[in-house]
Order: sequence, then structure tokens, then C-alpha cells
Amino acid sequence: MPAHPVHPAPLPARLTAVRRTLVMGVVNVTPDSFSDGGRWFEPDAAIAHGRSLLAAGADLLDVGGESTRPGAGRVPVEDELVRVLPVVRALVADGAAVSVDTTRAAVAEQAVDAGAVVVNDVSGGLADPAMRATVARLGVVYVAMHWRGHADVMEARTDYDDVVEDVRRELADRLAELAGAGVDPAQVVLDPGLGFAKQGSDNWPLLAHLDRVASLGRPVLVGASRKRFLGHLLAGPDGVPVPPARRDAATAAVSALAARAGAWCVRVHEVAGSADAVRVAAAWTGAGTAPDGPSDEDVTT
Repeated sequence: MPAHPVHPAPLPARLTAVRRTLVMGVVNVTPDSFSDGGRWFEPDAAIAHGRSLLAAGADLLDVGGESTRPGAGRVPVEDELVRVLPVVRALVADGAAVSVDTTRAAVAEQAVDAGAVVVNDVSGGLADPAMRATVARLGVVYVAMHWRGHADVMEARTDYDDVVEDVRRELADRLAELAGAGVDPAQVVLDPGLGFAKQGSDNWPLLAHLDRVASLGRPVLVGASRKRFLGHLLAGPDGVPVPPARRDAATAAVSALAARAGAWCVRVHEVAGSADAVRVAAAWTGAGTAPDGPSDEDVTT
């Protein structure tokens, strides 16, 4: 196990200097997010929320204008652009490292023009055929998630022979397609897609075997934050899942374990708990690999 995760390229120096798992704070500029119910839909509210996540310890901010909750419909590309671009510009102007959460090449391109340094595509390039060539041309870090269809159909596509090996194989296919389109493998981060076209019980083997995804040779992002499988895990005697806002402690526990397993980044809604968790994991890992351990070289954004 490496002393600290290997970063994709290119990233700002203040991120590559950090010798621990990064924390990506979620900024949902949508009216129908499963996790926050549209609290940050207005641009001013989203910008203020992004700033609060930075203050809580986020290394990156992931700005998205289209909900990917199960059953969600698509929004017109024009609406997505209106939602995300003012927020990206404002947070970049504040000095934040910004990721854009989109499946559309046009949104990715304009967000990068506005200063975003990461494109986080939950479809892994499948939703928009132009995305691969766009990412190759832009040369930015690209997160390719395991995906089997948009939010309105993904719950019907949960059949696996072996969820870990099937997800690994399908992500290997995405890597090959990206390379074929001219994307430098150094740009790519892989995400096993927890909760996307996965039954609840399928998510735990993926978390327990992150090394199988990492064996493809690319950094791994884990997005477990507030997801339904955590709500079911924490259900009381009545069997009712706890609501998203009560899943943050469990999310932080996943962040610690994912960091200990070598994840490059965790994507979370509540930052403070996971920021602490990844530091604990870094200290734990360092104590086991060298007498003094690797330093946690945090850089304030």
C-alpha cells in the first residue's frame, strides 16, 4: 500500500503537495437533490455554501447543476449552464480548486474555461459521445464513474455476476475508450459508482475491494456520502432508513476506511467529519510504514 495516494495530472500544486486522501465538498446547484432538497439552488446560496465547505476543510469543490438521484429527469443543457457557471466563476475567483459535475461535454468545456480543474462525469463518457474528445483536448483531470444508464433507468440495471469484477471490467472498458480518444491515462480517476445501478448490498463489496478498482492503475474516488445504502444500514428497529442528513457520521467512517485503503479522494456533503477522518487515516498509515510517517502537508485554499 502506498504511503499516500498518487495524484492524477494536472492538478494545482497546492493539491499535489497534500500527502493524504483529498476531500471533495459537494455543491448541488439543483432544486431536487436527494441530500439537501435544493437548499443551495440559488447562485448566492451555492457560492456561500462552497465557501463554508472550504472553511470546513474541503480541498476541492464539486459543482453540479443536474441531479443524479434515482428517478431524476434530465435538465436542458442551457439550464445546467446557467446554474453552474456563475458558481464556478465565483469560487474560482475565491481561489478554490473546482470540479464540475456533469455528463455533458459542452458544460465541461465552459466550466473549464471558467476555471474548473476537474471534470467529474458520472457516466464515464457514455452519456455524451463528445465528452472523451473534449477531455482529451482540454487536458484536465477527468473522473470516470461506473455507470449503466441515466437516473431514470439505472435502478433496472443492477444485475451482476460478481459486482466487484463486473465493475472493474466495465471501468477497464471506459479507460480503453478514453485512451482511444486521446485522453492521457494520467488525467483519469476512477469511481466505482456507489449507489448507481447498484442494489444496497452491492456497495459493500465494492468498498471492501477498492484495491480491485485501483489495480487498473488509476487513482480512485469514493462517493458514499449520505447514500441510501447507509440509510438502510442505520435503520432502527422499525426498519425505516435514517434520512440523508443523519448519515454524515457513517459517511465519515467510510471516508476513514476508504482513505486507509488508498483512495485518492472522497466526495462528501458534510466536510468537517471526513476532513478529520482522512487525517486520522493518513496518520495511521504513516505510523505503519515509517518510523515518523509521511507528513500531512495541508495547504490552505
